[in-house]
Amino acid sequence: MVYARAIKDAQGALRFQALEDHLQGVAGRAQCFAAAFGCEAWGELAGRWHDLGKYAADFQRYLLEANGVEVDHEDAGIGDSGRVDHSAAGALHALCQLGPLGALIAHPIAAHHAGLYDASELEARLQRARTAGRLEAAKLAAPPPHVLDSAALAPPTIPGREDEPLAFATWLRLLFSCLVDADVLDSEAFGDPAASGLRSAYPTLGELKPRFDAHMARFTADSPVKQLRAQILADCRERAACAPGLFSLTVPTGGGKTLSSMAFALEHAQRHGFKRVIYVIPYTSIIEQTADVFRGMFGEAVVEHHSNFEVQNEGSRETQRSRLATENWDAPIIVTTNVQFFESLFAARTSRCRKLHNILDSVVILDEAQMLPPPFLLPITQVLRLLSQHYRTSIVLCTATQPALSERRSFDQYFRGLPEPTELMADRDALYRQLKRVQVELPEDLSVGTDWPELAERVSAHECVLVIVNSRADAQALHALLPEGSLHLSGRMCGAHRSEVIQQIRHRLQARREGHDTAPLRVVSTSLIEAGVDVDFPVVYRALAGLDSIAQAAGRCNREGLLTELGRVIVFVPMKPAPPGLQRMGAQACIGVLKQAEGDPLQPALFTRYFQSLYNDCALDQHDIVGLLKAQNLQLRTAAERFKLIDDRQQAILVPYQSDAEDARYAAARAALMAQQSQGSALRRLQRFAVNVNPRDFQHLQNSHEVHELFPGVWELVSSTQYDAVLGLRLDGPDASALLMV
Repeated sequence: MVYARAIKDAQGALRFQALEDHLQGVAGRAQCFAAAFGCEAWGELAGRWHDLGKYAADFQRYLLEANGVEVDHEDAGIGDSGRVDHSAAGALHALCQLGPLGALIAHPIAAHHAGLYDASELEARLQRARTAGRLEAAKLAAPPPHVLDSAALAPPTIPGREDEPLAFATWLRLLFSCLVDADVLDSEAFGDPAASGLRSAYPTLGELKPRFDAHMARFTADSPVKQLRAQILADCRERAACAPGLFSLTVPTGGGKTLSSMAFALEHAQRHGFKRVIYVIPYTSIIEQTADVFRGMFGEAVVEHHSNFEVQNEGSRETQRSRLATENWDAPIIVTTNVQFFESLFAARTSRCRKLHNILDSVVILDEAQMLPPPFLLPITQVLRLLSQHYRTSIVLCTATQPALSERRSFDQYFRGLPEPTELMADRDALYRQLKRVQVELPEDLSVGTDWPELAERVSAHECVLVIVNSRADAQALHALLPEGSLHLSGRMCGAHRSEVIQQIRHRLQARREGHDTAPLRVVSTSLIEAGVDVDFPVVYRALAGLDSIAQAAGRCNREGLLTELGRVIVFVPMKPAPPGLQRMGAQACIGVLKQAEGDPLQPALFTRYFQSLYNDCALDQHDIVGLLKAQNLQLRTAAERFKLIDDRQQAILVPYQSDAEDARYAAARAALMAQQSQGSALRRLQRFAVNVNPRDFQHLQNSHEVHELFPGVWELVSSTQYDAVLGLRLDGPDASALLMV
C-alpha cells in the first residue's frame, strides 16, 4: 500500500490515506471547480498528477518514520531520511508526457505547496529535480497506468488569450486555485470530517433572497429622500435580468447604494445561476458596519474577511464555519476589502490563491469604485475585463462619482480600460437633481490658505458641525483648538474606539433631531468618515482634496434631506497642502477642474474631467505588473510581490483601549492568544484593538521601550498612558494612512 498522509485520531491511533484515493479525490474536486471555465479535463489531470512524487520510496519512508513507524532501510532500498520534494515529479511527468502543453499544468503542480514561481525559478527547480532523478524515483512504487494516463486530453481554450495580456496568467492562476483548494479539501475530508461537514451547511442565494425581501418590505417611503431610494431599489431589481457582464450603479451619497446593489446582486444571481455575492469595500473603517447590515438579514451566511494580522501557523485549522469560509470563499455572501480581493487576484501564495475559483459564478460589487488605486489601475481593469467577459462574473462599479475607466489615449499614455458598463439607473442625471441636498461653498481664491486658529473660530460658531481634514496630524492640531467636548476621529484610534465614537455621534445626532440633546456637537475627522459612514450634519467643512472626496464629504451633510433649506458644504484650503502622493495629486486635479467650471461643483460631468486629469498625471501600472505577467516571460512571484495596494511596512500595534463594552473582549482575546488557543480567532478579535504605524514611528516606540512583542509578530503598547481616550495613539512622527487592511 502506498500512502498520501497519516493522521492520529483522538486515541493516538494512526490512520493512513491511500495515495491513489487522494489523487482521485483531488482530481474529482479540481475537475468540478475547473468546469466553471470549461477546463474540467485539465483540472482533473492536475489533481491526478499533483502528488505523483509520493510514489517515491523515500517519501513513503519519510511518511512512515515521521509517524513513528520503523522502516528497514536496507530491505526497502531507501537512502537517508529527510523531507522529500514530492511535487516536482508530477510536473516533470506532465512535461515528458505532453510536451509543450505539459507546461500548462507543470507550473500549478510544482507550485501547489510553495506557491507560484517566476518562469526562470520554475525552470531551475525542475532542472534540479531532473538531476536528482525525481521522476524516476516516483516510478519506483509503480503508479497504476490509469493514474498516469492522459489520452483523452485536448488543448485548453484560454479565454481572451488572443488580445488580453493577462489572459494566460489569469487562467493559470485560476487552474492553480482549483488544484490547491481541491488538495486541501480532500485532505480535510480525510483528517477532519467535522470541519469538512461544516462547509456544506450554508443556505443558497435563492434561500437568502426571501430574507432580504422581507427586510426591505419593512421600509416606508415617507419622505422625498426615501421615495427616491425606493425608486433606485426598483431600478436595480428591474435590470437584474440583463445578461452577466459589467455594470455601474451611479447614485449620489445617501441614495441607498448598499441595499440596492445587494438587491440587484441577489436577483441577478438567481436569474443566471450564480453562487455567491462578493461585496468589496475600500475602507476597513466601514467593513464591520456593512457586514453587520448584511448579517442582520442573512445571519451566518455572511463571511467577513479581513485582518491586520497574518496567522503565523497557517497549518492550524479552526472548526468554526466562518473561519473555514475565509480560506476559500465558499460561503454565499462574502464581505471583504480591496486589498484582500485584488491582491488575491495577483497573488502567488497558495493561501491567497486558493479562493480565486470561487470568484467565478459570482456577482462582485465594488463599493466606492472611485477608490481603485491609480498606480494599479491598468492591471486591475484588465483582470476585471477578463472576469466579466470570459468567466461568468458580473462586476458592479458602485459609487456616487464614477471614475473614468473607459478607453483613453493621451499624448504619452494609452489606457485600454473597461468597456462601457450597463448603468443600473434609468436616469442618473435626473437622480442627481432630485437628490440635491447641499450647497457647496468654495473659497474665492483656491490658492489662499486658512490657518487652524481661524478655522477653529469659524467652526466653533456652529452648534452642530463636521470638519474633515487630510491627515491625522491635521485632525489632532485642529481638535486641540476646538471647544472642550469636541469629538475626534482618525486612524490613530483603534477600530473599537472609532466604532464607539461613530455610534456616539449617531446617537447624539438623533437626539438633537428629537430635541433631547441641545449641547454643541462638533466633530473633526480624517477622510475615514467619508465612505459609507451614515451620519447627517447640517454643516460640513472639507479641506481641499480630490473632487470625489468633496462629494463624499457632501454625503455626510443633510443626508436625509430633513433640513428646510440646503445643507452647507464649505471647502477650505489648509495652510499645509495635502500629503504628497495621490492626495496631493487629487487636490491639484480638483483645482484645475474647478477653475474652469461653472455652477454646481458636484455636477456629474465634472467627475469625468476630474478623473481623466488625475489619471493623466499618474503611472497607471507603476510597478509594471502587466509586463511581468505577459505569457512570454511569466513572472508570477515577482508580480505578486510588487502588487501591494498599501505599504506593507506598516506595523500593527495592539493598544489597551478601555471602555465598558470592550475591556472584557480584549482581555479574553489576549489570553487566548497567549495560551495559543484558537490562534487565528484570537488574532481576528484583536484586530479591533490595533493601530498601524509607519516604520519610523515603530522604531521610536521600540527604542523607547513603549512596545513589547506579545506573541511572535504581534506587538503591544506597554503603557496605557500612550493611548489617549480621545485622540488615540500618541505619536510625534509623520502621518501615514492605514485605512486599508489585509
